[in-house]
Amino acid sequence: MIDLSLIWIVIIAIGVFVYVVLDGFDLGIGILFPFITSKEERDVMMNTVAPVWDGNETWMVLGGAALYAAFPVVYSVVLSALYMPIILMLIALIFRGVAFEFRFKANKTKKLWDKAFIYGSILASFFQGVILGAYIQGIKVENHIYAGGGLDWLTPFSIFTGIGVVVLYAALGCGWLIFKTELDLQAKMYDLMPKLISVLFLIFGAVSIYTPLTQPEIATRWFSQPQLLYFSPVPVLVVVLTGLILRACKKRYELAPFIYSLALVFLAYTGFIISLWPNVIPPSISIWDAAAPESSQLFALIGALILIPIILVYTGLSYWVFRDKVRVGDEGYH
Repeated sequence: MIDLSLIWIVIIAIGVFVYVVLDGFDLGIGILFPFITSKEERDVMMNTVAPVWDGNETWMVLGGAALYAAFPVVYSVVLSALYMPIILMLIALIFRGVAFEFRFKANKTKKLWDKAFIYGSILASFFQGVILGAYIQGIKVENHIYAGGGLDWLTPFSIFTGIGVVVLYAALGCGWLIFKTELDLQAKMYDLMPKLISVLFLIFGAVSIYTPLTQPEIATRWFSQPQLLYFSPVPVLVVVLTGLILRACKKRYELAPFIYSLALVFLAYTGFIISLWPNVIPPSISIWDAAAPESSQLFALIGALILIPIILVYTGLSYWVFRDKVRVGDEGYH
């Protein structure tokens, strides 16, 4: 018998990871804007993602739709628990999206749209991190209904993870710009990347220590078999990848910093999955407890198997067409 719940959770997990990667460096561009004051260089930074940014967010829509179709209990409970940070994140994304369209057409108000792009990117990233932290901490549920308060999501840990995601996305954006730009702007990113990675390494370490100390369920999973076997290489690989990124920046490799940064994101994501598996609403509701009827899952799966390849082809084609470097003076996005 095919386990449709397992298939759906794999689809959702992959979709979320792809979103974090693609929209991560995309948001990172806006986070890095304050470090660059030149109008021409800011134009270059935005032009590296302008043709693809809206397609990146398709994966967020896919994840939300998949949750609604395959795990309606999760959709209901998580949105009820995290309604406020989700709304604030979406508002920030709206301001950021409008800035893409208006900034290149504005003359007197370009600085205003720069600020919309900066704060939209920072706040969207921050609230994604807050959502992550609140989710890891666990959600109060009774009879498959959210039983917590309206501000349960707002804790020191969720704020810290919010800051961590901002730094993570900034590092991804920095790696992307090293790959996509050249000359002075690329040199600035080479200088900035080691600082961001060093801060990110400290954040990873703090989260890795704090999480098991405050979440007994996660500590049990980390230090019991077979999770300990799967999880034990992660800290070592994080140290290795951090060193490789620092070395790649010193050697002025162009693609390596970005690839190693993606590998760091993958390690963090696998650690997150190992920490919570098989619960889809921490700390106690599993993917099977929260699943929709099999007939609903099967019906939605047929649509997903048609839609997902189309999205993959569209995404791949977009990045292939705009694969070259972006330079100062390029006509860019209008």
